[in-house]
Amino acid sequence: MNKVFKTFFTIFKILSIVTGVLFIIYFWNLDQKLMAWAYVQVNKIFDRKKADIKF
Repeated sequence: MNKVFKTFFTIFKILSIVTGVLFIIYFWNLDQKLMAWAYVQVNKIFDRKKADIKF
């Protein structure tokens, strides 16, 4: 029975940590901040390329 409680506690601890991390990401809007940073970096890369557009 002790092994069951230990496994339950481990699962509960992992789920609590995951929930806490996801809440922090949501609360401080970190996903959108990361995407804004990545958008700027990608635009810097592609703006350097010379475009030869012919119609």
